[in-house]
Amino acid sequence: MHAPRVRLGSLVEWVVAAAFLAATVAVASLIVAAMTATRPQPAASPAAPAAPSATPAVLPSGAVSVPVLPFLDGTEIRVGDTAAEVAARLGRAAEVGRQNVDRGPLGERLTRYYDHGGFRFIVVYEPLERGGEHRVAGIYLP
Repeated sequence: MHAPRVRLGSLVEWVVAAAFLAATVAVASLIVAAMTATRPQPAASPAAPAAPSATPAVLPSGAVSVPVLPFLDGTEIRVGDTAAEVAARLGRAAEVGRQNVDRGPLGERLTRYYDHGGFRFIVVYEPLERGGEHRVAGIYLP
């Protein structure tokens, strides 16, 4: 007589498949939780001074930055020119309005308004190294 044989092979396969499915769901939920978790931001110390911004606050919204500004008379100003070079090329008569002074990342930052050759533009001067000479850090067309 033959004793009934119990087939445990398929039961073991189902248990192993269920374990892998449970592990996959657990790993996926950990990944989703890590991607959606909000990390607490450190609170700024009230005694710490605010870091200077990269651009002056006096620039009008929508101002476009250009690396070089050529004029019809053949002169041009470029980012990196010194303030003395710009004054020699354009002359003091091209300066209009007032000059704004604020703190930049490396020292005092100057924002001057110009009107030369029919163009109105803004030039931002700041030292490019600590204790360095003021150079053109940005040219903006309003």
